[in-house]
Amino acid sequence: MIGYYVHHQGRGHAARARSICARLDEPVTFFSSLPQPVSMRARDTWVQLPLDVPADHDEPADAQCRGRMHWAPLHVAGLAQRAAELLQVAADAGLRRLVVDVSVEIATLGRLAGIPVTVMAMPGERTDPAHRLAYDIADQIVAPWSAEVYQPHWLRDHLDRTHFVGSISQFEGRNGAAPSAGTGVLLGGAGGDDLPADALEQLRGALPQYRWIWLGVSSWVDDPWPILASADVVVTHAGQNAIADVALTGAAVIVIPQQRPFGEQAATAGALARAGLTVEVDRWPAREAWPALLAQTRALDRSNWSRLQVQGAAARAAAVIAA
Repeated sequence: MIGYYVHHQGRGHAARARSICARLDEPVTFFSSLPQPVSMRARDTWVQLPLDVPADHDEPADAQCRGRMHWAPLHVAGLAQRAAELLQVAADAGLRRLVVDVSVEIATLGRLAGIPVTVMAMPGERTDPAHRLAYDIADQIVAPWSAEVYQPHWLRDHLDRTHFVGSISQFEGRNGAAPSAGTGVLLGGAGGDDLPADALEQLRGALPQYRWIWLGVSSWVDDPWPILASADVVVTHAGQNAIADVALTGAAVIVIPQQRPFGEQAATAGALARAGLTVEVDRWPAREAWPALLAQTRALDRSNWSRLQVQGAAARAAAVIAA
């Protein structure tokens, strides 16, 4: 049996986990502070872990262990409880591998229990001691992007254990409508965004030839694929899942990275621009800049998006984990 830890921030980690595990032939026990999804394979189990935050919004004490961890505050009951639950299941079920997406603390816990650990890599500058520890102890590292597009320097020391599987989309294999001239999509994230409050109004004013739809936290759609697939132009953040999803569309894609720890989205957006997939944009454009930005984006060769290797990426990740 495989164990799979799913971080509770946003929805991307869970979506990626489901995409990968749907290609595994053996049962999976998921560990997460997220509630159990509505639909799961009958053979799989979801263990909802306690949250690892102080009670009553107290200030965390020594949360980073003098820089060696990312989140291990002192005297937080949820930390001990979640560790105990995970280790009890691991012992009872005999987990043969633990996939961690993502947490250096869970990766370390699993390895200290003698379980081989697979760590999902993240873009950005991951050179701090905590990230180095997670990658050092992993016997497998899955990089959910294409080596042709992005090879961060900090992974060089781990290339013998790193598997570049391509960008993973939950919509791989689904058919969609042909792009509709006149539909524009502003794609937000469930993990929060730093878009202007009037972002949709700005787009409607700057590019009035499109009927703009905002897919985000305040306008969440459980299945956004029909809308994405029919879009003629998509304005998106640079989260890994969002990039993989829009790569499958026929739309012109404008990528605007948002502020994230370790420069995660900035690194992804920069790699896409260097690969000729997008026009480099580092912040929300002024209203008068949108027409030229769209024209430059439309001039790019849309076929370059195949360099992300979305097709088959989830199956390749599953094959790594299953080995």
